[in-house]
Amino acid sequence: MLAPLQTGAARFSSYLLSRARKVLGSHLFSPCGVPEFCSISTRKLAAHGFGASMAAMVSFPPQRYHYFLVLDFEATCDKPQIHPQEIIEFPILKLNGRTMEIESTFHMYVQPVVHPQLTPFCTELTGIIQAMVDGQPSLQQVLERVDEWMAKEGLLDPNVKSIFVTCGDWDLKVMTQNVREALQLCWLFSLPPPALVSSSIAIVNFWLPGQCQYLGLPVADYFKQWINLKKAYSFAMGCWPKNGLLDMNKGLSLQHIGRPHSGIGQSLHKFPWQLDDCKNIANIMKTLAYRGFIFKQTSKPF
Repeated sequence: MLAPLQTGAARFSSYLLSRARKVLGSHLFSPCGVPEFCSISTRKLAAHGFGASMAAMVSFPPQRYHYFLVLDFEATCDKPQIHPQEIIEFPILKLNGRTMEIESTFHMYVQPVVHPQLTPFCTELTGIIQAMVDGQPSLQQVLERVDEWMAKEGLLDPNVKSIFVTCGDWDLKVMTQNVREALQLCWLFSLPPPALVSSSIAIVNFWLPGQCQYLGLPVADYFKQWINLKKAYSFAMGCWPKNGLLDMNKGLSLQHIGRPHSGIGQSLHKFPWQLDDCKNIANIMKTLAYRGFIFKQTSKPF
């Protein structure tokens, strides 16, 4: 009895394959690199009763990278602002560039050393309380574990192309870029360079390169190139997301995931079971990819 059933299943699969070829032609079985064709293919499949899983196979063109590493730091903060700001949460999502699905996660809290006591403003903004950072590894130790995680995930293989993705440039931007841009602003608006450059140098201490410089730590090469999601979104949609993730979710008709300014770990305290900005970034990227957008590096080489 089993053999006839298997034969019937094989014939049915052959029938589906034949129908797919007639609907889409031979292009269905070759790499899909044209967004317009992908969209047409998906509509034709849907119109002829094929499942969404088959349509998804041809719904977006291949990306330039094997993996996207979505990164969104949380840092110490207050009103007025404290300097330097120190990273207190270090999350990374590994996004498969072929499927745009999350494959792996890195997440650690970091103990600040210059301003070890979190302010009430910081806790209110991020949901991170003092107990979460007390006794946690230093930034140097966390960076070492990031490197171990990158190696374990195969991301240090020279044949594997990966790139970080941030919502804005400040997470990974370097001082030289800030100073250069500050001097350009001075020239454009006839402002005295010292004050503006000094302000720019203070700002750069907010994020990873500035904090590493402050603490005398090296910055790994893989942190020196990235995609600013705001720029990618503006290229794809033709408008700048002034309010960041909220505007991008609204522009793509997506539901915002979780609470803004939260990490990928679960807070067991003030904000239980919270999700994070990294997952919103990943969701936006997946939506843009399915619309045919191909992500490119936006940072300047240095």
